[in-house]
Amino acid sequence: ALSVAKGTLNFADLKRPEQAVKYFLRFVGAKAAVTYGMSIMTAIFSICGGVVSNIAGQMGGMTAAVCLPDEMRDTINRLNFVESIPLWFVTLLGSLFITVLSFILILTVYARFFKIYIYCALSPIPLASFAGEGFNTGQAYIKSFIGVCMEGAVIVLACVIFAAFSSSPPVPDLTASAFTMTWKYIVEVVFDMLVLVGLVKGGEHLAREMMGLF
Repeated sequence: ALSVAKGTLNFADLKRPEQAVKYFLRFVGAKAAVTYGMSIMTAIFSICGGVVSNIAGQMGGMTAAVCLPDEMRDTINRLNFVESIPLWFVTLLGSLFITVLSFILILTVYARFFKIYIYCALSPIPLASFAGEGFNTGQAYIKSFIGVCMEGAVIVLACVIFAAFSSSPPVPDLTASAFTMTWKYIVEVVFDMLVLVGLVKGGEHLAREMMGLF
């Protein structure tokens, strides 16, 4: 209806056969987009999900875990009760930062699923605009949905890179005190997690930028 109102100056133009056929085909396209909108969205999601699965399969599992080097563990175990008190504060602070960053990661991943659900639920409205002349809402919507789906690929790659860094922890300075070694190690772990959180939160923007979906 918006296309007819915008592209037709008078009723005589609408009476021409070529105009009638053109608007009829657009109506059929809009009807098909609305009727099969969920199938279209599911197909796009399946294609992007296959890309994410292939990336995860080719790059192997993420089995590495963040753990203390053996040298640091031996040094800490040799401390007495009084000497270990400063380490409690350091580890408590590090645990707090890591816990907060972990919650941010979980919320970001879950928010992606909710965004996919919302995109699919509202898909008939923007998909219907494919039939309109001069209305690019449907095209922009498909690009945005592809960006949300491909965000999973960025998340998987970010987690794999983080696992690779975690599997090779930094070599501690055995000449330093246990407090200094622990502090440096926690700072490096928190920094790596900050980079991971930044990549995960900016996954959609990064995916759309790499694929030229803006």
